[in-house]
Amino acid sequence: MKYFLLLVPFLMATHFLTAQIKVNHIAVHVSDLGESKEFYSSILKLQEIDEPFKDGLHAWYDIGSGAALHLIEAEQVPREISKTNHLCFSMSDMDGFIARLRAAEYPFEDWPGEKGKITTRPDGVRQIYIQDPDGYWLEINDDF
Repeated sequence: MKYFLLLVPFLMATHFLTAQIKVNHIAVHVSDLGESKEFYSSILKLQEIDEPFKDGLHAWYDIGSGAALHLIEAEQVPREISKTNHLCFSMSDMDGFIARLRAAEYPFEDWPGEKGKITTRPDGVRQIYIQDPDGYWLEINDDF
């Protein structure tokens, strides 16, 4: 029993050192909440979920695995836009998504920036890039 009591603090410390984390939400500043909600609902087909603030400046979307996308309307939207800094969503039906983009005449491009093209990574995952209403880059891939 004495050795067990000495072992408990070690086991607890080990648990905290190896505990996993999970993504809760990703927050994105937007300049026009209505326009951004239309994009994330209509183009990406994300499901809007309950919004805790109820102030007309926030929207939340389910992005799977218990994570959410949190849109925040703000006057000072960051203006440094880079394709390297992007959100990535994986889709089970990327071909259907691309067809929907083409039907809506919504532009997409590959990693180098060629319009209407698809990048295939060395591991076989296909990816395209689109921009939301504020110019943020989103990678869409088929690594679902």
